[in-house]
Amino acid sequence: MKSLTIVITIAMALAVVPALALAHCGSCAMDDKSVGTQKLASKHDHGDHKDHSGHDHSGMAAAGGMLDLGSKAEKGVKATAEMKDVRAAMAKMGMKTTHHFMVSFTDEKSAKAIDSGTVAVKITGPDGAVTGPMELMGMQGHFGADVILDKKGEYTFQVGSKLADGQVRQYEFKAAIK
Repeated sequence: MKSLTIVITIAMALAVVPALALAHCGSCAMDDKSVGTQKLASKHDHGDHKDHSGHDHSGMAAAGGMLDLGSKAEKGVKATAEMKDVRAAMAKMGMKTTHHFMVSFTDEKSAKAIDSGTVAVKITGPDGAVTGPMELMGMQGHFGADVILDKKGEYTFQVGSKLADGQVRQYEFKAAIK
């Protein structure tokens, strides 16, 4: 009887988790993985997140509940980072994930989005603990991952990329979590 209860519980969780994830982002494929003290909780398709202003407004809230972490240029490619607080939706599922971190890349000369390559992030928390590197998944116009940022204070996101042109680029973004 205990085995049947466990099987039913697992089956229900597998059915409910994707449905609840859809409530916060549209369409998701769940894939729990631990990386250091961060948890990469799911792969998402959030559409095309681009730099809406063309300016660096690090730490300012953007439309739709997004936190704009700003834009940085390196070797002809502009990276724009954003985060969405997904804490409430994830808590309903019993998950500790707090934010969806995403970064999009644009060729500075052509203004075309760059959506292929390898991208990873290392996150330094307010306590100085460093997690990662954590691979960011390609998601229709941006690369992203769900992370746990459960301490108040400033976080630093060191993004490393090797995009379609084969060049290695590094970007750094900061965000204050309240």
